[in-house]
Amino acid sequence: MTDRIPVTRAGYERKLAELKHMEEVEEPALAKRVAEARSEGDLSENAEYHGARESLGMLHARMNFLRDQISRMEIVDTANMPRDMVAFGATVTFKDLDIDLEETYTLVGAGEEDYDNGRILVTSPLAQGLLGKKVGEVAEIDVPAGLMRLQILEIRYEE
Repeated sequence: MTDRIPVTRAGYERKLAELKHMEEVEEPALAKRVAEARSEGDLSENAEYHGARESLGMLHARMNFLRDQISRMEIVDTANMPRDMVAFGATVTFKDLDIDLEETYTLVGAGEEDYDNGRILVTSPLAQGLLGKKVGEVAEIDVPAGLMRLQILEIRYEE
């Protein structure tokens, strides 16, 4: 995988801090659990040992996934984004023309998404359909349920 992952500086720092926590806190604690369980004797029937080893293996897999993500992250300076069109970091208010519903989403990078609070990945199909649109334009986005028609009402950027 060589796909670049757009992210803000804050999102990048958050991912680094998460990895550091795994390396400096979680991994040593699990390694200690493995060592303590190993010292209890017969490993073939030691459920605590096997459970701790499995947990450590899952942690290593998560750490490797995170390292891969971090290596592909590209920090985007939203200050250089065009302010009159939808781009990475924009908060977009649009109206679904088919159901007459207004929604607002902020287009963010990996690790910054929070769907409950309207923060969606810039790589999502919805965000991809909105990119490059200006206020008043209609984005037509193919979704499994059919064609969504969204009219851009407002575009703003956090300073």
